[in-house]
Amino acid sequence: MNANKIEVSVVVDAPTLKVWDYYTNPMHIVHWNFADPSWHCPSAENEMVVGGRYQTRMEAKDGSMGFDFIAFYTMIKMGECFEYEFGDRKAMVVFNALENGTEVVVTFDPETIHSVELQKAGWQSILNNFKIYTESN
Repeated sequence: MNANKIEVSVVVDAPTLKVWDYYTNPMHIVHWNFADPSWHCPSAENEMVVGGRYQTRMEAKDGSMGFDFIAFYTMIKMGECFEYEFGDRKAMVVFNALENGTEVVVTFDPETIHSVELQKAGWQSILNNFKIYTESN
């Protein structure tokens, strides 16, 4: 990852195994993987092996815009952390078991089109959706 990486995190009131499952299972990903309530994630695929492909579709609910997020795993420690590449960028997701929950920390290389603040806010919003979904199911 480059030196200017961005980090977002959230503490989920759930055991690490559940948090890992809800974060990596396409059946759950489609319920939380979007930054704004006017968007959704209609599809998700996840081949959780090194070299495996992760793909989600994120789009506006009104159909006016959307994009596919595609990444490939470069490192996986089941139940603990994983790293993936998307384009020329990298991200790492770490699951830290706490006394009463699990901290999820996502560190990623920024892109050059949007401000760091906007990127951080968007990824944090997705993590916040993940927390809400996981704790309520």
